[in-house]
Amino acid sequence: MEERREIRRLAAEAEVFLIENKSLSSTPYVFARRFVDIVLAFAGLVIFIPLLLILSIAIKLDSKGTIFYPQVRVGMMGKPFQLLKLRTMKMDAEKDGPRWAEINDPRVTRVGRFLRKTRIDELPQLMNVLKGEMSFIGPRPERPVFTELFNQQTPGFINRLAVKPGLTGWAQVNGGYDISPEEKLAYDLEYIRKRSLLLDLKILLLTFKIVLTGKGAR
Repeated sequence: MEERREIRRLAAEAEVFLIENKSLSSTPYVFARRFVDIVLAFAGLVIFIPLLLILSIAIKLDSKGTIFYPQVRVGMMGKPFQLLKLRTMKMDAEKDGPRWAEINDPRVTRVGRFLRKTRIDELPQLMNVLKGEMSFIGPRPERPVFTELFNQQTPGFINRLAVKPGLTGWAQVNGGYDISPEEKLAYDLEYIRKRSLLLDLKILLLTFKIVLTGKGAR
């Protein structure tokens, strides 16, 4: 109940920011990008189905538990949604409560290390993109508990909720996992102010580079 009240509060603050910046949700760019999101997400699911089947088998053979790991994240305007990932950690990874992933985290499975290094564990989020909960490019969605914590530590952090969260973003290609909430907010607000199809393409190309090199993985 307390978490739901906090999400509603965050949503209200994000709505104020959106009202003050109406162009964020009414430009032709937004509609054009939604069309691109649908086309790319559908094509991606078709192309990667064989890979997902192979990875599903590998995950089951490597450790006990589910193949997919749904997790509540805070979306645009503070609306919570179930983000999908391939499971990369042991099933009891959060038995002591939510905590941030560490470098060489012992909770990560053998297959999980490869999935996280290449970011392949994010592939199921193509479904979130198709459903309209996410976009290919945008601020990475945080869990409610971390959204609240980061907003307390860095006032204004919830302004990132003014646009759809993304599979990848300006903050991720500039800092990866090691970026601080303050830096993440700075990069994400810069993206929100300057976003365009050209910037989206640049972020997408930089993301492919990160996937190939495994830079910034945990």
